[in-house]
Amino acid sequence: MYRVNVSLYAAAITILISWLCWVPPILSAKERPGSPSIPAEKTAAYIYAVIKADRTLYTTEIVNRLQAKGITAASEHWELENALMLPAQFLQHSGKLAAENGSGVRYRLIGLWPIYKRNAPASDLERNALESLKKNPNLPVTGIVASGQKQYFQAIYPDLAVSQACVDCHNGHLLSPKRDFKLNDVMGGIAITIPLE
Repeated sequence: MYRVNVSLYAAAITILISWLCWVPPILSAKERPGSPSIPAEKTAAYIYAVIKADRTLYTTEIVNRLQAKGITAASEHWELENALMLPAQFLQHSGKLAAENGSGVRYRLIGLWPIYKRNAPASDLERNALESLKKNPNLPVTGIVASGQKQYFQAIYPDLAVSQACVDCHNGHLLSPKRDFKLNDVMGGIAITIPLE
């Protein structure tokens, strides 16, 4: 009987040790070496796809549709005029909300001909990216930027004039330095910034 108990005990210990060696330790994805992760370029592309889809949908299915039916209009001063925000404002406000969630991800509109100076390029990377996107809008520009001790991956994608309302607004705005935009022109860029660990 003693021999059977020792054998069962030894077998149980062997199985337990084998199991402990086989089961990976429970660690977060950051702590687990070799854990799958998404490259920053791919992450930025995913974020851009969502931003572009949301903004296009807002522009074409809400702003354009409600204006065409005479229900309401979009206005730069939407809060005071009880109107819809402009598509550019929609992107800027959603970018502010995204930045407030603590993830460190930020996105904003930038341009070589901004109506407001706050939308001008903030670095050489952004300025060079906008120049590049004018020539080749199909190729986003990426790079690493630093802010204090932290490094960030930045991707700049084209901001296209997706509707005539975008063109009319920029061409007709009193503060606009460029007044000859056409539909589907590159009006600027969408800068997406992701913290690197």
